[in-house]
Amino acid sequence: MAITFHPRIGQILLCDFSQGFKEPEMVKNRPVVVITPAITGREKLVTVLALSTKKPVKKMPFHYKISKKSMPQLGRFQENDTWVKGDMIYTIGFHRLNRIMLGKKDHKTGKRIYFNQRFGREQMKEIYRCTLHGINLGELGQYI
Repeated sequence: MAITFHPRIGQILLCDFSQGFKEPEMVKNRPVVVITPAITGREKLVTVLALSTKKPVKKMPFHYKISKKSMPQLGRFQENDTWVKGDMIYTIGFHRLNRIMLGKKDHKTGKRIYFNQRFGREQMKEIYRCTLHGINLGELGQYI
């Protein structure tokens, strides 16, 4: 079910890229990290970076390896390292985004269990540096 709230900076969500994109663009479901707060005049839009469990062929300044402990404790996120793809920046609608479900339901409350952890300040600094490199403004990273 798509989100109805503006996610917080550093939050990890799943994004459905399967509709409206064509290869070599992203065309599948992929985890993403939120990099912007809510912006007036851009209701129901958020800017994100793609995450991937595929190691880059050649590590570039716009790549950043994420610790497994920062990712959801689910098989697909724990089997391989996760990489920020700072050159894959998207501003997308909420209708493409879903929270990551950790379990079916909490036995006590009956509610679904979602991953809510966010990246911390230091990790976000590295992610922003990657983003700057991804748009060829890496020299500005020193000011973060």
